[in-house]
Amino acid sequence: MRTVIPDELKIQLRYPARAVGLVGAVAMIISVFLPWSYGHGALDDVGFSGSPSPLQLVFLTLPVLVVVLLGVPLVGKAKLGRWAKTVAWNTTAKTTAIASLGAVVVAMAAIAIELGGLVNIEVGGWVAVAGAVLSAVATIFLPDSPEPTLSRVKTARWVQILAIVLVLAVVLFSAAYALGMSDAGAFLVFAAILTGLVLALRQFGVFGWLGNASANNNRVLVVSAFAVAFAFPFTQNGSNANMSIASQVLIFAATALGLNIVVGLVGLLDLGYIAFLGAGAFTAAILSESAFSTVNFHPPFIVTVLISGTVASILGLIIGAPTLRVSGDYLAIVTLAFGEIFRITMNNLDGTDGPNVTNGSDGIPGIPDLNFFGFDFAQPHVIAGIEIGRFANYYWLMLVVIALIIVVFTNMNHSRIGRGWVAIREDELAAEAMGVNTFTLKLLAFAGGAFLAGVAGSVKAHYDVSVTPDQYVFLESAFLLAAVVLGGMGTVGGVLIGATILKLLPEKLRFFSDYRLLLFGLLMILMMRFRPEGIVADERRQLEFHDEDEELADEIEEELIAHHGHLNPERKGFEL
Repeated sequence: MRTVIPDELKIQLRYPARAVGLVGAVAMIISVFLPWSYGHGALDDVGFSGSPSPLQLVFLTLPVLVVVLLGVPLVGKAKLGRWAKTVAWNTTAKTTAIASLGAVVVAMAAIAIELGGLVNIEVGGWVAVAGAVLSAVATIFLPDSPEPTLSRVKTARWVQILAIVLVLAVVLFSAAYALGMSDAGAFLVFAAILTGLVLALRQFGVFGWLGNASANNNRVLVVSAFAVAFAFPFTQNGSNANMSIASQVLIFAATALGLNIVVGLVGLLDLGYIAFLGAGAFTAAILSESAFSTVNFHPPFIVTVLISGTVASILGLIIGAPTLRVSGDYLAIVTLAFGEIFRITMNNLDGTDGPNVTNGSDGIPGIPDLNFFGFDFAQPHVIAGIEIGRFANYYWLMLVVIALIIVVFTNMNHSRIGRGWVAIREDELAAEAMGVNTFTLKLLAFAGGAFLAGVAGSVKAHYDVSVTPDQYVFLESAFLLAAVVLGGMGTVGGVLIGATILKLLPEKLRFFSDYRLLLFGLLMILMMRFRPEGIVADERRQLEFHDEDEELADEIEEELIAHHGHLNPERKGFEL
């Protein structure tokens, strides 16, 4: 949205605005060396003078970035070379200054809440507020920058690989730092700072350049990403609490990736998908060596995984065969009903209302931990001098499961089946007229997504130690769907990010548990308003939501050409 300040006035005031903005940024830098709070119980102890806390040092990146963005044009961009003309200096400075203000406001609010009033904010906090307001207001008067073209800059391959490694290292540090926070206010401030940095770098054009670098070094990116994920438990110093959260995130993400086939690729609204996860979990529990298991058949876990996935996919076929000829609201109602029917059925299989299969509402407790070739998942292991506990063992197992699911999803997405799914999503009647067997492909999507959920459920049963029907309610299906929509339908990275956000926030904001649904609803409303394609946008999906934006269409076309070297709708499924 354009501001009402005339462009001529912005040009006249650009130098005074830079100077005032620099003063505000310097004030924020000085503030971190002053106490922000009267007591030492707020955030991560920001009450010291001359000794910034770790959170204050992280915040320092925002005002330093403002100084760079405002100061470089004053010195002269020509001295930096051609690349300096490819970035949006003014717009990025404005975004960073506003992000700094947002982070300061969250920090001051957290101090006031935790210590009991604004009176507990010390001089450093007020200096930070004044500097942030000054910097944010001043940057509004800067002329708008042209769109960044940093993504078009050609760089050596070793530079691209180094950038990928550094970004993943920052991700590893950020995840470890965020999970290690025990103070909810500090976590919110860190999240605000991280969000501001991401928005600033995106505005600067860094993400466009990284996208091209990732496309040119895809294998390096994949190997590096899994290496970083594998190394994550070594950053937690044996913390079972943090690794428990990380394991839950991966189980949730694996399930969401299966739903991404149904919702993201085919465009079918499934509100009962949690039933497939429950089917896999109950199957694994029944086949386990639990004393409460109701069958006398206990195959190896590898066989159990396949059986669990198959049972879930059969349920997908059963629900899909009679109902996939309807769509839209009708399909949503049917799948919602299926999710509730599954939960009620599991409750009734108690030996009284039906055969004793699941022990009814008591479920199946006492599920033993996995044991692969003598490797007991229940026992901690010392690796490189660091104790790796039970949850870290399941975390690594889920990494393998996630890797297999990503391989399946990616290959199906780029196959003829995947192109058929996309055609159905965009226009089912046109796809059917062109010879696409729409019913069979939709049924395959339901069964395939259900199989992946069943596989995740088989691990979840052993991770949770017990399985009960009340674990698989409609709200869990809603959160799975939200992870797909929030992260970016049809993408892998987006769903992983969405699942991480929706699992991590409730764990770190337990004081906000009574208002969790309110926070969840506000987050979804903001996303649907400002970025309906999700955090990580699929190019085709982005064009669907912004088909009236010709400039955006041209940008996406250029990105696709840069990534693939050509545009071939028949091979890639793009329609431009």
